[in-house]
Amino acid sequence: MQAQTKATWKIYRKFLGQHKVGAFWISIFILIANVVNLLPPLYFKKLFDLISVHGPWEDMMRTLIMIFGLYLLDWILWNGIRFSGNVLQPRIMAEIEQYCFSYLHRHSIDFFQNNFVGALVKRVNRFVQAFERIWDRMIWNVSQIIISIVVIMIVLGLRNIWLPVIMGVWLLLYCAMNYVLIRKKLPYDIKRSALESATTALLADTITNQSAVKFYNGYDREVAGFTEAVNNVRDAKRRSYNLDTWFEGAQSILMYGLEIGMMYGALRLWQRGLLTIGDFALIQSYLLTLFLRIWDLGRIVRGMYEDLADAKEMTEILETPLAIHDVPRAKELKITNGEIHFENVSFAYNSTRTVLKHFSCCIKPGERVALVGPSGAGKSTIIKILLRLYEVSGGKILLDGMDTKRVTLESLWGAIGYVPQEPLLFHRSIKENIRYGKPDATEDEVIAAARLAHCHEFIEELQNGYDTLVGERGVKLSGGERQRVAIARAMLRNSPILLLDEATSSLDSESEHLIQDALETVMKGKTVIAIAHRLSTIMHMDRIIVLKDGEIAEEGHHTELVEKEGGVYQALWSLQIGGFLGGDGEER
Repeated sequence: MQAQTKATWKIYRKFLGQHKVGAFWISIFILIANVVNLLPPLYFKKLFDLISVHGPWEDMMRTLIMIFGLYLLDWILWNGIRFSGNVLQPRIMAEIEQYCFSYLHRHSIDFFQNNFVGALVKRVNRFVQAFERIWDRMIWNVSQIIISIVVIMIVLGLRNIWLPVIMGVWLLLYCAMNYVLIRKKLPYDIKRSALESATTALLADTITNQSAVKFYNGYDREVAGFTEAVNNVRDAKRRSYNLDTWFEGAQSILMYGLEIGMMYGALRLWQRGLLTIGDFALIQSYLLTLFLRIWDLGRIVRGMYEDLADAKEMTEILETPLAIHDVPRAKELKITNGEIHFENVSFAYNSTRTVLKHFSCCIKPGERVALVGPSGAGKSTIIKILLRLYEVSGGKILLDGMDTKRVTLESLWGAIGYVPQEPLLFHRSIKENIRYGKPDATEDEVIAAARLAHCHEFIEELQNGYDTLVGERGVKLSGGERQRVAIARAMLRNSPILLLDEATSSLDSESEHLIQDALETVMKGKTVIAIAHRLSTIMHMDRIIVLKDGEIAEEGHHTELVEKEGGVYQALWSLQIGGFLGGDGEER
């Protein structure tokens, strides 16, 4: 817990340290402004002393003008600090948010599969907002309290040493009480923050799956589960608030005690002729200033720890090493031929579930290879490890003789076009989604790719055409339309290696036929790996590799494999043909 708090401070200090000059001058002006703010009581003391002895009117007016001048200077300084902070604070917050965004996206696919999207978004927002609140508290509260205490004790010490002694003893007692409460309260704040994240994740999960909630009569169950989660947050907040209330009650007693104690000491010193009437005004003014600033000290410090508790979950992510990253001195991958070589590759999910066992295979430049086999045979895994979404457990993968572990991830992904089974679309326009494959593509290039993918026709029928927003994950489009947009994006990318993971699975028969023609065009001159469950879609591939239990069971052309008696491919082919045709060869 303390380690995470220190890690959060370290990250915040890192970004603050990038603006040392601005932070330094703001700190200097805060120091000056706080000192100026504490000077008027000294002149009020002088004014009251003049009044008590019926001093000259001119001296009183000069003192009053001096007080006004100090107030004006104080106003100028604090407004200057605010405007300077308005420039520096948002800049640092933007840099922190950009850092969180970039680091989050560099985590592996496994990381995102183990975390809710809604919870991750909330962690980033909390981390940035925590910095904002801590900055505000440090600038407008903590710094003023510290400087006020130091200046007040120095000034009162110059009047009589017993005044700062009384205040010092009180401050020690007050700080000790704060420390105990903070240590006791911090675990509750961390638990509250975790419960709030879990509640947000549950909310995001149910909204994402709201159709399933309706179709499977899950409304009452989800409401009950969410109510329980909200109640857990409520209980955690209540315990935290109760501790605050107890502390504020004790704090009030301490403040009453300090005021009475200071006044008693002042009266005794006045009796001995060591203080004047003006000193009483000075003491009372400083006590009011101190109480106004220190009243919220406990709440401010506890609030800062609450902010650190809120930031803790994002800190854990930022402190988690990236599972997949560029090795030192990684090279840029440059594809000249497009040869893919799997050399004795093994892979296991979580070191327990072995998927590939000493898999070796060479795909020649420009060769079109299909991967088939039963579910769990390792087809999609081969594509994922080729893209380095996961690291292999053993062996290596070579692209044109270069080990994929030794090249930069960006250059690896730049050499590969990928069309997954589930289309990946942004909540942006159709044009932006297609152009994502080639950001600098012209309008004509986008339309040409759309025509090749046979999605130009339905796009033209939309009210806003290529500027139509597709909705979150493309929900405003049908499954087939989403897939065709994804294929258009891959076509526009025009990478030397093309991976197709059930690229036509969401299409109807007519669309599939059109896409197959388009894919024939886009596959020319490229090295292609295609995964297919419908064997009819890969009949004309150069080679078909049949996987079973993570190993190659058979390989060859469609005609060879179909004629192989007792083969795995023949069994799959017969099963699929039997599902669509009757014994007489006619469609059922």
